[in-house]
Amino acid sequence: MPLLDNTSIELVCSGLGYPEGPVYCSNGDIILVEIRGDERKDAATCGADKNKFSPCISRISPTGKRTIITEIPGGPNGAAVGPDGAIYICNDGGFDWIPIPPPPADPILWFGGNQPAWYSGGKLQKVDLSTGTLTDIYTECSSRMVRQTDPAKKIDHYVKGLDWTPPYRLCGLDDLVFDSSGGMWITDYGKKREREQDVTAIYYAAPDGSDIRQMIYPLMCPNGIALSPKGDRLYFALTFERRIIYYKLSAPGVIEPNPVTIDGSYLLTADLPGQALLDSMAVDVDGNVYVATMLPDGLNPMSNGGITTISPDGKNIDFIELSPGNGLPAPMPSNICFGDDDMKTAYVTCGASGHLLKMQASVPGLKLEFNC
Repeated sequence: MPLLDNTSIELVCSGLGYPEGPVYCSNGDIILVEIRGDERKDAATCGADKNKFSPCISRISPTGKRTIITEIPGGPNGAAVGPDGAIYICNDGGFDWIPIPPPPADPILWFGGNQPAWYSGGKLQKVDLSTGTLTDIYTECSSRMVRQTDPAKKIDHYVKGLDWTPPYRLCGLDDLVFDSSGGMWITDYGKKREREQDVTAIYYAAPDGSDIRQMIYPLMCPNGIALSPKGDRLYFALTFERRIIYYKLSAPGVIEPNPVTIDGSYLLTADLPGQALLDSMAVDVDGNVYVATMLPDGLNPMSNGGITTISPDGKNIDFIELSPGNGLPAPMPSNICFGDDDMKTAYVTCGASGHLLKMQASVPGLKLEFNC
């Protein structure tokens, strides 16, 4: 039996500017970010003035009404509620946006491209939901953890290494998840330029700005990130390698390395449908991983993406195609969250096509540590 019922798909909202980072609120609203920006606009409803956006964080009501909480210069990407009730934002610094089909046709899809000329770096920020105030928390990191192995003493753990001097600039922060202690794990997807691409990392940070540490390095395009129900596994997706990796955790923020791999990691799966690329993810109460799966037919922008579900032992359970109906494509789903009283409604952001969808789930999603 599929864990998601794609016959129940409903279109909650359309006309969004590459939505990502959905967060379910107790009143039924979805808070999400809109990464794409070009011209200024003030639209109170979904779909209004659809080709004019500023990067922002928005609130979508159960009826599809869209309200801008605040504009966020750069590229707001992942979002999560922190222990203080604020929304923490991974800012990727922005993209050059590619319309499909290209001008002069009316574009119906938008794809994130290279680092834009106006890029000034990635950053971790937070938004006060009561005031809309945007605050920068981290723009760089100097502290790093390194693996230390001593077979004679049977020691295999991570210790603090030499600081980066100068501090390492955050490049293109993508997604984050909070643990039970209030610490956050953050992926840095990096940026691409004409002939080069960033090699990046996963960070662990305190939300008050007091400490950020590079934990897993080097990585190419780490994307979605999630914790297991017991908090003893850290999952993340490697977009173009088409793999989901996990690290065992012995305590919040403490990696217990795999003794038989060079980098201390474990492979959850590399068995994914077609030629699919991977974006962000969520977990259910049974520990199954749900990952947004883009372009399963390769570079065919009119083929629908979907959600792939993987069991904790790495079994590929199923792939659910996303079809909004009325001929609307959904090639690049960007993220998924669970909500409603029973946590059996899955909400999916469809980045390139600008939709927010919902559908029914057979297993409740895992409640996150902090909620709004």
